[in-house]
Amino acid sequence: MRLDRPVGTLLLLWPTLAALCMAAGTLPSLSLLLIFTLGTFAMRSAGCVINDYADRDVDGHVKRTKQRPLATGAIPPRHALWLFTGLVAFAGVLVLFLNRDTQLLAIGGLGLAMLYPFMKRWTHLPQVVLGAAFSWGIPMAWSAQQTSVPSEAWLMFVASLLWIVAYDTEYAMVDRDDDVKIGVKSTAILFGDLDRLMIGILQAGAWLGFLLLGIELGYQHLYYVGLGLMTLLFSYQHWLIRHRQRESCFEAFRSNIWVGVCLLAGTLLELLVGAWIG
Repeated sequence: MRLDRPVGTLLLLWPTLAALCMAAGTLPSLSLLLIFTLGTFAMRSAGCVINDYADRDVDGHVKRTKQRPLATGAIPPRHALWLFTGLVAFAGVLVLFLNRDTQLLAIGGLGLAMLYPFMKRWTHLPQVVLGAAFSWGIPMAWSAQQTSVPSEAWLMFVASLLWIVAYDTEYAMVDRDDDVKIGVKSTAILFGDLDRLMIGILQAGAWLGFLLLGIELGYQHLYYVGLGLMTLLFSYQHWLIRHRQRESCFEAFRSNIWVGVCLLAGTLLELLVGAWIG
């Protein structure tokens, strides 16, 4: 469940909460905040479990993952499946407190979460499926708040997806040598020597999407300060990955937590301080 490594949970949580605030036009209700926070924790944990189940025969050949409990045989695969079922059931109970349209969207999110771990065997674009899965909370947040999914929600979804493909490519760069040996596919392998250029293009597309989102929502103040800080963080990541070293690529990936913080903080400041100024 990666309880000791909350990076993935935070990467999933920050844009989801930002979407809730955007949809509400202010702070959302405490009940929605609680449902989406707990749901994010449960589904990210479930995603980790099913990923380790799918990779149980290959994780032992990768330096970063060879000590995972399914790879070492510390726990049997059937226990992982029971844990996955329990986490999904918990998330399902949370969804029951949301409207019907959001419940239907949740089914699609579950499908993406279950599909992603197996995509690295079939395509070099598993990061795109992960981007869709990690961004699925955005239309769900809008649907839960407004009982509809407007164009702004899908614009944010696309921007988030591009950002996720960029940072998961940084993550895949850590394992690229091992993945090539065992036949696992990724965008890091697909991009090859163009990896840094493609990450930059994806980040530029994500930034432009978030900029257009702010314009569509009529933001005029501090949201754009968050986007400015986001630009600095992207530049820092390119400095880190310039030599494509494992540890530096992983640090670049981790720094995306702060990209999410900039998005959420900029949104909150825009809605609260900006509204007061206006």
